[in-house]
Amino acid sequence: MTESFTLPLDYSAIERILPHRYPFLLVDRITELEPDKRIVGIKNVSLNERYLSPCQPGELPAMPPTILTEAVAQVGAILILSKPENREKLIFFMGIERVRYRHPVRPGDVVEIEARVKRLRSRMGQLEGVARVNDRVVVSGTMTFALGPIAQQPRER
Repeated sequence: MTESFTLPLDYSAIERILPHRYPFLLVDRITELEPDKRIVGIKNVSLNERYLSPCQPGELPAMPPTILTEAVAQVGAILILSKPENREKLIFFMGIERVRYRHPVRPGDVVEIEARVKRLRSRMGQLEGVARVNDRVVVSGTMTFALGPIAQQPRER
C-alpha cells in the first residue's frame, strides 16, 4: 500500500489505514495530520449507536468511557499507520495511564479527538490523547502502543 492521503480523510480512507470495520470503527473523519507529531479526528455520536449506555428516564444515553478511550486510540493508530513504513504492520494497544473521564458524551455530540506523540521508536511508542466536545475536555490520557507484523495466513496444502 503506497498511496498518499489527502485531508480530510473520510470513512473509506480510514478503512484503508485501520483494520477495524463497522461497528468497531469509531472514527468518522481525520481533519489534521502532522506525521510523527499529532493528528485530529472527529467522531459524530448518534442515537442509534449500539454501544450507548442506558440512562435514567428523560436523560439521553451516554457513550461508555471504554468506547471513548478506544476512539482516541484509533485516532492515534491512524497517525502511526499512515506512515509508509508502517502500512503493512498492525498496531497493538498495550496500555493506558492517567486516563480521566470528565464529562459524558451523548447523542448529537461531535467529539474532536487529538493525539500527540509523546515518545516514538521503531516498534513502540506513547501518545497523549484528549477528546473534546464544544472545546470542553471529556477524556484525556496517555496510551502505549506496539507495532508488529501482520500475521500470515497458513498456506493450504
